[in-house]
Order: sequence, then C-alpha cells, then structure tokens
Amino acid sequence: MGRVAVFVDAGYLFAQGSTALTGSKKPRTTVELNCALVRKALIEFALEKSPGCELLRIYWYDGALASSGLTLDQESLADLDDIKLRLGFINSQGQQKGVDSLIVTDMVELARNSAISDAVLLSGDEDVRVGVHIAQSLGVRVHLLGIVPSRGSQSKQLMFEADTTSELDADCVWQFLTYREPPKRERVTNVSTDEGDAIFEESARELADELDTNDVHALITHWEHRADVPPEFDGKLLARCRQSIGRDLNNSEKRTLRLNFRGFVSARGQASKY
Repeated sequence: MGRVAVFVDAGYLFAQGSTALTGSKKPRTTVELNCALVRKALIEFALEKSPGCELLRIYWYDGALASSGLTLDQESLADLDDIKLRLGFINSQGQQKGVDSLIVTDMVELARNSAISDAVLLSGDEDVRVGVHIAQSLGVRVHLLGIVPSRGSQSKQLMFEADTTSELDADCVWQFLTYREPPKRERVTNVSTDEGDAIFEESARELADELDTNDVHALITHWEHRADVPPEFDGKLLARCRQSIGRDLNNSEKRTLRLNFRGFVSARGQASKY
C-alpha cells in the first residue's frame, strides 16, 4: 500500500482563501481558521486523489516571529493528530520566508526514502517546482491543489509540472475559513507629517505584500531601466493611499509613496534570493 503526504503553504491558504471568500486578499488577522475542519478536508482530498494509499501526515508550513512564539492557530494545529508543524520565519516587513525551501526539502527527502508514493501540494509559488520535479524523478506522483480561482494564484510552470491539478471551491473553503469584517478606519483629512508618513508606508507595504513572485521580479526588472512605477501598479497604490488619507495626494506625497513601494518590493526581491 502506498502512502500520501500533504504539504500546505499556510501563507497561500490564508491569502487565496480570503480571496475566494471575499473577492480580494484580506489581512490574515481578519481570517479565522477552523483547524479540525481544515485537517478533515485535506485528508479527504488526499485519500480521494490517491486511491489505495494511506495518509502519512500533513505538513503545515508557516512563518513565525522569534520574539512572539507560536500563534493560537499554530498551537492548535500542532496539537492535532496527523499534522506536523514546520516553521519558517517572518522578516521585518512582515513577509513569510524560508517556507518554500522547507517544502522542497521535506518532499525530496520523503521521496528519496520511499516514504511516500503520492504528494498533495497546496501552494502557488514557482519556487517549489524544483521539489516537485525531483520527487517525480524518484517515482512520486504530485497532485497540485489550489484555491479558486487557482489559475490566477498559482505559477503556470508549477501547474505544468504537477501530475494532476485540482482546486477547492468557495463552498469548501467556507467550511474551514471565516472572514471577519474589520472595523472601518476613519478617514484622516488633516494629518501631521509623521501621521502622513505612516499612512504612505502602510499603503506601500500592503500592496507590495500582495504581489506574487512574478510581479515582484517584473517590477525589479523594470526598475533596472526606468524609475517610474508602471501604471497598473501605480493606480492601485494611489487609490489605496487616497482612501486611507481621505483626499488626493500632492506631488511630493506621491513621490514619497512610490519610493516606499519601490523599497518594499525591492526588499522582497532581495529576500527571495536567499
């Protein structure tokens, strides 16, 4: 009898899960996870996708701040049967790092040791494609699982590499994720310099964090030749900040906002090299 392991990128699950529920990516603090139900859904999918196999375990990959320890969700997941919690780290920009390399390492080692015949991968990042390729070369079938609309949230190259591709629809996601509407922020029409700088930084960071890997690389390549922010990103950036501050920005404020955005995107690109 073969065995199947499930590899879950928690960052992808929360980001794309909130998109499936609300139509756009929401802050993780507004999304509540039912740990028992997500375990149940993943096990059911894995056994259905690999008939005749038994479950090895679910590997759950997430980021953690060294100074704050585990979150409540992480503690709850670690306590459940069949789930192994694997942690990367969260950098100073609030970005999850080290998760892709953990996924690749575990998938390849399990394949090399003949511990699994099948793997279910819930992720969208092209950086894990090398792990898929090596596992397949060692005889493992890899089933890529996305969350609707997965075509827009998963690397095409990763989808091409997988043996099968599937997606969880919104009805399934509703079973284990709940979105809590955050309190509405009051618009600030008269802000001090310090308050304005904080809003510009927050708006720039939020948009930079929402970019996928391909967008990050494309922007960095663009800035090797030009200094402007491409219109499709500039419009989103200005609109986001305008909504927060409650008025149009002047030219000096726009320059500050764009410089912040460029800095956060460049930091993501630099971090992805390591």
